[in-house]
Formats: sequence, structure tokens, C-alpha cells
Amino acid sequence: MNPDIRNLDFNLLKTLDALLDERSVTRAADRLSLTQPAVSGMLNRLRESFGDPLFVRTQRGIVPTPRAEQLAAPVKRMLADVQAMLQPRAFDPATASMTVKLASTDYALRAVVVPLLSALREQAPNIQLAVTPVEPTALHAQLDRGDIDLALVTPDQVVPGLHGAPLFEERYVCVMRADHPEARNGSLTLERFCALDHALVSSSGGAFRGVTDEALARIGRSRRVTLSVTSFLILPDILLTSDLVAVVPRRLAVNLSGLRIMEPPVEIPGFSKMLAWHERTDRDTGQQWVRERLIATCRSIA
Repeated sequence: MNPDIRNLDFNLLKTLDALLDERSVTRAADRLSLTQPAVSGMLNRLRESFGDPLFVRTQRGIVPTPRAEQLAAPVKRMLADVQAMLQPRAFDPATASMTVKLASTDYALRAVVVPLLSALREQAPNIQLAVTPVEPTALHAQLDRGDIDLALVTPDQVVPGLHGAPLFEERYVCVMRADHPEARNGSLTLERFCALDHALVSSSGGAFRGVTDEALARIGRSRRVTLSVTSFLILPDILLTSDLVAVVPRRLAVNLSGLRIMEPPVEIPGFSKMLAWHERTDRDTGQQWVRERLIATCRSIA
């Protein structure tokens, strides 16, 4: 008789393994937290499936037949494989090799990804980071398809169906070269701030108005924006070689040599940064570790 795999459920194999180890229906029942009649019933089903008695009774208990002995190692191996599938994959950052796909704006690339890379190089040298631009209208679909694993976004982009974790609250500062004529002063007056030539970052390109101009308009003032660029990353070079000033997120300006940071003389609303990911990767131990490192890195930077 050929065994029918449809009759072999996981519990039958666990029972066979327990009987092979214990050589006693009573002890096997105790180990499985079952009654003795239940284990006897399972043994009968195993006998039917394999077409073999599997165990015979003796004065010392039950003794496996040669067929049962042949099954001992494969059954134990199969149960171990199933148990391994049910357990979360062990993750060792020091030896792990994986690629994490991260969507980021150029601002977050400087404020978040650069410090994250230092942590990864030290703790997980074999993790690769593939960074792509954030595409707000395609973000959910990209996460659905697995085109990206993580996204550095604002709260409004963490749409229903995505997981999200807050990273930090950002505020704006005014930046200029360290030997700028205004850098000698302890602070910027509103008059001087509005009179200076400003550079502005327009992600869409070509705009000469942003959150700073909206804040000034609320108090009936305006500034002079003479340069509009599409990337925060080029600003340091521009500021270092000109008398232009710029209002930028503070995390973009810290630790940049040759630049002076000053508080703007007008209240400019800041913004929040969040980490977003898909249910698909929520329980993956490697992805969990990277998310924890990213969150911890952001929170370690005051």
C-alpha cells in the first residue's frame, strides 16, 4: 500500500516522532498534551497510511518495526524544517547580506541616509542600500510591488495601508558663508533679512516662492529671491562662493564647514519626517533591524 499524503497531517507526524522517541503511548500522550486514546487513534491512522504496524507491543512497551525505524530520521528532519519555517528568520547584522531599497528626497538623503550609512558600515557591512527619488503619486504602488522597501516621507504621504513611524520634527534656519558680511552680527534683523539676496530650493523647478515667503507675507513683508535651484545638495557650494543666503531645514546645515547658521527673524513653520513601509516587509527580521537602526540614527541627532 502506498501512503496517501492527503492523510498525513502535521499532527500525525508529531505523534509518530513522539512514539519513536518515547516507545510508550502513555509517555507520548503526556509529551503531546493529549489523551492516551487520542494517541492510540492517531497510531491507527498512521498504520493505515503506511500499511505497516509501525509499533508492536512487548513487555517493555512498544517497539518500532523496521519500517518505523526507517521513518525516524526523515520525520524528525521534516518536523525541524516545518518548525524553522514557523520561526522568524534569525538575523545577524554582522554577517547579513541583503539589499534595502529606500526612497528619499535629496534633503532626506543628506539628513538621514548619510548618518545611516555610517551605522550600517559599522554594524552591518554587507547590507547594500539602493536609494531612489521619492515619487509621491507612485509611492504606494512601488511599495506594493516591492520596488522599494522603505520611504522617507512627510506624514500626509503615509496613506492608509502603509505602516509608518515618526523620525523627527524639523525646523528652518538661515545659512550663509562664515565670512559673509552679515555673519559678524549676532542676529539678523527683519530689515536686513528681507534686503539680502536669497537662494531658494524648488523641487518642481523654477519657483521663486516657498514657505519662507508665505511666512513673510503673513506679516506684510517680502524678500528678494534671486536664485532658484532644484536640489538642497548644491546649496552649500553656492553659498560658500557668493553673498547669497538661504533658509533651509536645520539638519541639512549642521556640520557643514564654512557656513554660519543663524535664526531667521520670522517664524517659519517646520515639518515632520516619517518612515513608511509596507505590510509585506513588516515582519521581516532584516527589514525590522534596518528600520530600528534608521529610527535610532535619526533620534540620536539633536
